Amino acid sequence: MSVDIRAVAPREYQALGQLMVEVYSRLEGFPGPEEQPGYYDMLADIGQFNEQPGIRVLVALTQAGELAGGVVYFDDMAGYGSGGSATHEVNSAGIRLLGVADRFRGLGVGRALTEACLELAHASGRAQVILHTTAAMQVAWKLYTRLGFERSPDLDFSQQGLPVFGFRLQLEAAGKSAS
Repeated sequence: MSVDIRAVAPREYQALGQLMVEVYSRLEGFPGPEEQPGYYDMLADIGQFNEQPGIRVLVALTQAGELAGGVVYFDDMAGYGSGGSATHEVNSAGIRLLGVADRFRGLGVGRALTEACLELAHASGRAQVILHTTAAMQVAWKLYTRLGFERSPDLDFSQQGLPVFGFRLQLEAAGKSAS
């Protein structure tokens, strides 16, 4: 499936936030809104990331203009905002909060969003890209592994008792991501 990846427009903030809440609340084994209300408030207000320097919220749109998914790209890990030691990684970009609407799963939307983030990191000259996932996100976990990300236990942390697993992808000096 072909999708258009671009920066989210302010008029899309609410729809993307709703999509993210729906995606994450349906993950089997992932805490729900009642267990981690602050996390879901962040998802619902995902557009606020776009207002911060060095952070880009990207959306995937179908040929018909339907919102298929989104992701947050961090050009500098200092603004990453997740737990653990990742915020101290230098010359590194980060990816957080990848979500794809149920009806578009398995069609390459998540891959397209991830690859767009890798292109941004390459264009910025970053040495690596870091992300986190959980055991409940096995589809994403497999995607990241296929793209060349490697588990990095030194980046692991616990979010309110939920184990969160770190991954990193070293970018080649020649300018292409290793995959």
